Amino acid sequence: MSLNTPTTTRSVVQELLRRIGEGDPDHIAELYAERGDWKLDWPESEHGRTATPWIRHRCTRNDAAAHYRELAEHHVPGQAATQVERILIDGNDAVVLGEIRQTARSTGRAYRARFALHLTIEHGLVTRHHVYEDSLAVAQAFDTESSEAR
Repeated sequence: MSLNTPTTTRSVVQELLRRIGEGDPDHIAELYAERGDWKLDWPESEHGRTATPWIRHRCTRNDAAAHYRELAEHHVPGQAATQVERILIDGNDAVVLGEIRQTARSTGRAYRARFALHLTIEHGLVTRHHVYEDSLAVAQAFDTESSEAR
């Protein structure tokens, strides 16, 4: 049982979002536990896609840093925005609801994807990071076989 209160859970989540906005993968990863439960809502058969290598399950702090590095490598710098609409707190758990806007580097296609991020904070660190997002919007933006703008 963790000793987190809603206030400390919220403050860690807010700090995590602030660091994600700054974009320094190692600084972001400092808020993750050494081992954790990291999952992305993406079809299992698609995890190996070379166009979206950041979309895969992870379990370590180093994996978290790698995720943010890979995410940055595959998107156009300066053409990203995240709108956080709501943060819901229940003890150690938080759910962040919002929308991301990115541009795929490989195709030049901009996309929007709604998301829900379920985080668990224990002893001031993220131990669960589960993302549920509009994976179809992401897949279409990175589809190099389609010339149709999305």
